[in-house]
Parts: sequence; structure tokens; C-alpha cells
Amino acid sequence: MKKLVLIFIICLMVSVFMFAEEILIGFSMDNLRLERWQHDRDIFVETAERLGAKVLVQSANGDDAVQLSQAENLIAQGVDVLVILPHNGKVMGSIVEEAHANGIPVIAYDRLLMDCDLDWYISFDNVRVGELQAEYLISKKDSGRFFLLGGSPTDNNAFLFREGQMNILQPYIDSGAVEVVGDQWAKDWLPQEAMNIVENALTANNNEIDVIVASNDSTSGGAIEALADQGLAGKVFISGQDADLAACQRIVEGTQSMTIYKPIKDLATQAAFLAIASAKGIFMRPNGYVDNDLIDVPSILLTPIQVDAVNMYETVIMDGFHGLEEVYKNVPKEQWPE
Repeated sequence: MKKLVLIFIICLMVSVFMFAEEILIGFSMDNLRLERWQHDRDIFVETAERLGAKVLVQSANGDDAVQLSQAENLIAQGVDVLVILPHNGKVMGSIVEEAHANGIPVIAYDRLLMDCDLDWYISFDNVRVGELQAEYLISKKDSGRFFLLGGSPTDNNAFLFREGQMNILQPYIDSGAVEVVGDQWAKDWLPQEAMNIVENALTANNNEIDVIVASNDSTSGGAIEALADQGLAGKVFISGQDADLAACQRIVEGTQSMTIYKPIKDLATQAAFLAIASAKGIFMRPNGYVDNDLIDVPSILLTPIQVDAVNMYETVIMDGFHGLEEVYKNVPKEQWPE
């Protein structure tokens, strides 16, 4: 991956001398309510501006109609490239034809745009994310009663995470070692939705749930609130994803088992490189292809990292994603890593 970054940088340095005009990037984002997406926006904008581009960011607050309208507005403003983090990949796929009619390449950021002639997709290997979540949980509890807590049904990534989870879990289910006692999806990845789902699941199962396969940290947080109300926080193994600060705090405190750290700096930085290269017509080589139900989309897929209390310091903290004092603030100082 470092070699890929170097290629990006060399190509862009050459292009800077060849073209003097400023590149205008449109960045259409699902929402900025989650901490995760604020990180992405800030790093993307900082990187693009450092390379001489200007970025117009618009957030739709999870509203499909608003996001479509905002993307159309970015096209009307004459952006050179359109980067989209979609709320609904199927709905936002329709904007690609309009962008192409105006000579604008489109990059799907972290979530795939479906059923369209998309130019690029940049994300982490999302099937692998799900596999890492399930592998960790199985390493801690390879039998018992499992509850599957999926993400937003409008987000294609949620289904890729589930695909990866089931790659690992299915043999245990088939053998009878693992019993799936529930399977629900949390609208818009909202913690409140997850909390309500898990409250009902605990009631339906008389609190007899051993493992919750939660697909990200916001749903994990909601689930842990429901567990805490029953005195079960820290007693039920539960996964997560995104290495949100609150999740990292829960992990070192012992109420959340693990998270998936996706080095957002790498993703957002490379997305900015890719956007500028696409705007300048520079050929980039993908390291994979992902089917969006119409074409195999040229893709840049980064590697996710499994994180728990044991390697929190050497991953999330050493990378500067969160500070030591932030993560461990609720832990006695004598238990902090040296």
C-alpha cells in the first residue's frame, strides 16, 4: 500500500507542473453526525488543499432526496470530480449518469454506489472487516447463543460486513455449536435503534445471550447501553468497528470486546490523491474490482486492523488516531500502558 501511495504522489507532483488551474472537488457526504465521518472530512479536505485543490463539502443528514439535490448542485457549480459517501448506494447511483454527461468522474467513498457506471471505489476490504469481527468473537466464545446486530439496510457495506461475519460463523452454526437467537438491522447505524433492538432481544431471550455480533461502534454502543441496564455490560462479548473514541474507551474499560481500526488517514488521504488524479485524467492502477450489480468497479481496497485492549496502544494510539489520555481517562492511571 505504501508503494501505491508513492505512485499517487509522484503522479500528482508531475501533474502540478503540467497544469496550473485549481482543481475543484465536490464531496457529497451522507452525514456528519458520527465522529467517524468528521475525521474523514477533515483529513480529505486538508490533503486536497495541501495539493492545491479546493473542496466543496455538503452533508445530507441521512436524507436521500437532500443528498441527490446537493450532488446536482455540486455538478452545477462545475466541480472537476465528484466524491460521494452515499446514504443509500442504490439511490445515489443515479447521479453518476448526470455527472458523466457533464464530463465529471465519480468516486464512491467507503460505500459503494450501485447499478451505475462508477469510475472508482475506495474503501477498506469490507468483507474482511466482517471476518475479523467474527474471528475475534469466535476466539473468545466458540459456542453459545449469538445475536446478529446488522447495520443500516440502506448501506451496501452492512451486507458486506455480514457476508464476512457469516464466512466465519456459518461452520459453527452448521455444527450446532453456535445458535443464532436473533438477527436485526439498525436503521442508519443509530445507537438508539441498536439499543431498542437489543433491549427487545434480551427480553425475548430471558437475557440469555452470550455474544452480540455488532457491525460498528455506534450500534455496539447502543447495545452496551441495553446490556448495562440488565447488569450484563462486560459479560457479553460484543464487536464493533471504526475505533470511535467512545468505543476505544469502552474496550479498555472492559464493556466492549473489540473494534476494527481502519486507518482513516490512509483512506481519506488516498481518496484525495485519487480525486485529483481523476480530475486531471491521470491513469491509476486499481488493486481490486468490486461488483456494483452493473460493472466490476476499479477499486482501491485498504486493509483493516483488529483491535482490543491488548493492542490498543500500538495501533490506535501510536498512530495518533486518539490520544492516550483520551482513551484511558476512565481507567486508573496505574493501569495505563507505559
